[in-house]
Amino acid sequence: MNNSTTTQSTDQYSLGKIISIWLLAAVPMGILGWVVAPALSPDFKEDPIGAAITRIGVLTIGLIWQFVLAMIIVRREEGDLRWSTIKKRLWLNKPRDPRTGQPRGVLWLWAVPFLVLIAALEMFLGPALDRIWISIFPFFAEPAGFALGSALESPEIQAQLVGAWGFLGLFFVNAVFNTILGEEFLFRGVLLPKMEGVFGKWDWVANGALHGMYHFHQPWGLLGSILSGVFLYTFPSKRFRSTWMGIIVHSGQSVLFLFLILGLVLGLA
Repeated sequence: MNNSTTTQSTDQYSLGKIISIWLLAAVPMGILGWVVAPALSPDFKEDPIGAAITRIGVLTIGLIWQFVLAMIIVRREEGDLRWSTIKKRLWLNKPRDPRTGQPRGVLWLWAVPFLVLIAALEMFLGPALDRIWISIFPFFAEPAGFALGSALESPEIQAQLVGAWGFLGLFFVNAVFNTILGEEFLFRGVLLPKMEGVFGKWDWVANGALHGMYHFHQPWGLLGSILSGVFLYTFPSKRFRSTWMGIIVHSGQSVLFLFLILGLVLGLA
C-alpha cells in the first residue's frame, strides 16, 4: 500500500476552509495590486522605473503575508514550527515513487521536462494565450504602467537600471516569496495535501485552478496562470508527493527574469 497516500487521508479540509484560505491569499493581493499600488505609484510616463518598483514592492508585501499565513496554519494544526514539523506538513521532502511511496533521488530528474515546458509556456505559448484571453475579455487587458517586461525593453529604462542593485534585490525578495515561501508553501504545501477529501483524485486540478484564479491582481494572464498552475506546478507536486517539485518548476521563470535584470544592472544589455 502507498503509505504516502494514507498518511494524508485524515483531517482533510472542508470546501469552506479551502475557499477561506484562498480568499485570505487572493483578497489582500487584489487590494494591494488594484488599490494600494496605483495610489502609491508615481506617474508611469514620467517615472516608469519608480512605478515598477512601487508595484513590485507592494505585491511583495502580499506574498510575505502568504508565508506568514502558511506558518500560522501550520502552528495551529501541528502545535509548533520546528523545521521537522514544517517539512512534514508542507511535503518538503524528496520526491516519492508514485507506485511505492518511497523517496527516490532519481525522481528529481522529472523536474527537467517540466522546466522545459514552463520555459516554452513563458516564451511562446503564454503570449498567444494572453492575446486570446484579452480578445475574449478585453476589460482584463493590462493597464499602462503594469507591464514590467515591456518597460524593460526600452533603451532609456535599460540605461537607468545600470548599477540599480536595489532594484535587483527587491525583485529577488519578490521572487523568493512568490515561487517558494509564499505561493508554493501556501498552495502546494498547506492546501494540496488537505484537498483530497473534497476533490478526490482531482485535487491537483482544483488546487492548480485555485492558484491560477488567485491571480486576479493580474487578470490579463489568468488563462496561462491556470494552465501552469494545474499542469506544471501542482501535477508534479501531487504525482511525486513533494512540494519541492512545484517550487523548482515555478522558480524557473523567476531565475530567468533575475538573470535578465542582472544583465541590465551590469550594463550588458
